[in-house]
Amino acid sequence: MSAFFPALTAGADPGRTAVRCGADTLTYEGLARAAGALADRIAGAERVAVWATSGAHTVVAVVAALLAGVPAVPLNPRTGERELAHVLGDSTPSAVLAGPADALPAGLDGVPRIDVDLAPAGAGPVRTVPDAVRTGPGPVLLPAEPDDPEVPALVVYTSGTTGPPKGVVLSRRAVAASLDALAGAWSWTADDVLVHALPLFHVHGLVLGVLGPLRRGGELRHLGAFSVEGVTRELGAGGGTMLFGVPTMYHRLADALAGDPALAGALAGARLLVSGSAALPVHDHERITAATGRTVVERYGMTETLMNTSVLPDSGPRPGTVGVPLAGVGLRLVDDDGSVLGAYDGETVGEVQVRGPNLFSGYLGRPEATAAAFDGDWFRTGDMAVRDPDGAVRLVGRRATDLIKSGGYKIGAGEIENALLDHPGVREAAVTGEPDPDLGERIVAWVVPVDPGSPPTDAELAAHVAESLAPHKRPRVVRHLDALPRNDMGKILKKALPGAG
Repeated sequence: MSAFFPALTAGADPGRTAVRCGADTLTYEGLARAAGALADRIAGAERVAVWATSGAHTVVAVVAALLAGVPAVPLNPRTGERELAHVLGDSTPSAVLAGPADALPAGLDGVPRIDVDLAPAGAGPVRTVPDAVRTGPGPVLLPAEPDDPEVPALVVYTSGTTGPPKGVVLSRRAVAASLDALAGAWSWTADDVLVHALPLFHVHGLVLGVLGPLRRGGELRHLGAFSVEGVTRELGAGGGTMLFGVPTMYHRLADALAGDPALAGALAGARLLVSGSAALPVHDHERITAATGRTVVERYGMTETLMNTSVLPDSGPRPGTVGVPLAGVGLRLVDDDGSVLGAYDGETVGEVQVRGPNLFSGYLGRPEATAAAFDGDWFRTGDMAVRDPDGAVRLVGRRATDLIKSGGYKIGAGEIENALLDHPGVREAAVTGEPDPDLGERIVAWVVPVDPGSPPTDAELAAHVAESLAPHKRPRVVRHLDALPRNDMGKILKKALPGAG
């Protein structure tokens, strides 16, 4: 039996659609054929890179690597020359798996290329065998997967915001534990049809968005590129039951809802709407719920930990929180001096530390960095949060960029950003701190106004925040921009703000 993908084995419905990416559709039998044939070709490799475009070839490549027990290193097709060279030199893949039509950059010239075939030659039933390697045409033979849950499944590189990207080694144990915990929290089953347009080089789009539905035996429909029309089509007439997205996607959906009854109906008909990778502003939560009757579920995770918490779908609207710890995940808040904070008052800020089977195995080839990331068996996330009285986690920002110490207070940038976004004249907002001789740090708001010709005044925004939160949390400086810098997942790049360090 296939340990990680039970639906690929004999006994599952071979004719059921597993993946639809644009013009490419694979049934579970077709996926087993394509991935099984590729697994034979890469068996025994130390690691393989995957040119992770948003299509079926990437899905087959990663499934094949898992079947073969070979760690896959997803490569962002938009990665620059310097970063690509670092990732390749650090991970030393034996080959790069790519679609036949993919044009690879010169930086990959020294890595053997294996083209992913979605319809390999051969006929006969799908079955599993004990040996991993088979040659020639004939039946599809799925290799026996590794018995050891600690075998690496993926090596996913961090964004590199604090230095060169580090390779996060994710074991089969971590991936399975995180997906199974989400399945329990979300009642995720083989009957679900997941719709998304997330990139497939990141844990959100790849682990949750591809491996998640395939582990459950459900269906994945990838839009290729996000569009309101695509979401409407696949959640409406297409019968999609779940939607995964990031805040920028949900913001565009919220903007479109007022004049689009078909979109409203499609979202209302979905069983589960999930947002992640960054905080979804409260006003977008409210607009979507008002138009559809559906609440957007937020969850919290990161590359090193996969998923830590989630709002439970039946818990009612919880804008501003990322829910409670998932099954098997331990979570605590820690003060600057290392003491554990026990307050569930919605105000006491501490760093999030987590432990559980969802944690990564370490940074590839960096034992010192791995050791520094842990406090005993607790992983230091670098995220700052408060706990509500019911135990729900409310993130307030990153320690490195979002924790502002002003006038003796520890202030999270995230709550100020949400307050600013509640102002009708603000389209986008980011908050940072900068040195202040009196306060230690002063709060700086970076604002994209709805009407650039008539933006809200500094005093108006300061008063709005002071009234919504507290006077000491008001911005002392307001700077206007045409747009905020963001990465591929929609996260604001605060270090790229003009003059930011």
